[in-house]
Amino acid sequence: MDAPMINHRGPEFKALLKELEDGLRWAFQTSHDVLVFPASGTGGLESVVANLVSPGERILAVSIGAFGDRFADCAAAFGAHVVRHAVPWGEAADPDDVDQILADEPEIRTVLITHNETSTGVTNPLRELARVVKGRGRLLAIDGVSSIGSIDLPVDAWDVDVAVTASQKGWMSPPGVTMLSVGPAAWERRATAQAPRFYFDWERAHKMQQNGATFTTPALSVLFGLREALRMMREETLPAIFRRHLQIAASFRAAVEALDLRLVAAPAAVSPTVTAVYFPEELQGDLAKAVFATWRERYGLIVAGGQGQLTGRIFRLGHMGAVSPDDVLAAVDALQRGLADHGYGVQPGIAVDAAQRALAEPETALAS
Repeated sequence: MDAPMINHRGPEFKALLKELEDGLRWAFQTSHDVLVFPASGTGGLESVVANLVSPGERILAVSIGAFGDRFADCAAAFGAHVVRHAVPWGEAADPDDVDQILADEPEIRTVLITHNETSTGVTNPLRELARVVKGRGRLLAIDGVSSIGSIDLPVDAWDVDVAVTASQKGWMSPPGVTMLSVGPAAWERRATAQAPRFYFDWERAHKMQQNGATFTTPALSVLFGLREALRMMREETLPAIFRRHLQIAASFRAAVEALDLRLVAAPAAVSPTVTAVYFPEELQGDLAKAVFATWRERYGLIVAGGQGQLTGRIFRLGHMGAVSPDDVLAAVDALQRGLADHGYGVQPGIAVDAAQRALAEPETALAS
């Protein structure tokens, strides 16, 4: 769909922004204020810290991987005293552990949690974690960059104070825009928080959006894409979107099992949007680079590598947004062929057959 460039301070943009705000509230399942900034998801996370945290304040950062660490590092950069609850990579956070930390640390007023950790392919049990955090009367800020719009996260029903996402994930748009919901308790905290802020000042952004504009120059082309994505999502409906992501993730897991490979995520914590898989031992390390090149150059399959402690040990398949069953089968076929090119031999077609069976039996797949 062609979209003309428009005056970003004019009536056309005002109408565009209103449509985006309404659509984002629908997708976030919230009645809270929704803010839009021209930035990456990391910018959205920094806005959380800049608006909620004061230097020297003790906060809790629950990390289950590289992006949980990034959220914690951002808070530390703004002078917060970060209490880090680091969970072994591949596992989800235990709500009982978080509850104990908050019981032992009455000075902690803010908790940062990643909903879906793309570095490990793990989804946190956010509903239970939110119940613990809010039951202790603390403010809850969520990194939902790779979950909101793809995985069910009802912001109001789960009493999430701030939730952040970004355009390039389940929103099927180019990178460059971060979107976040801000609830009443977060606004109240912002009024007393002492961290420096300017570009990501929520109050400035909110006042401008109330007048149909943005504080800084918006990423117009990305916003046009986001509008179209929201229209597509409304047509599909949220329940159908969530089911589709679960089904597709299950089909990728079936293919991985057929290839006799091992997931990074514990079985109870597997992500609906990212599947992280250990390479066969004989292909780990420097050889992994050659496999990635083969997938990309010979089969047109873009596969992400591991981060941090998982560098050279795993590969990651992203399947969020506009991903269809045909996309799954094509990716799985390329995946197996690339591995076979580097000496990892299993029965030809076995991965595609397994994925196809999972797609044909969605109820069974979703229960696995």
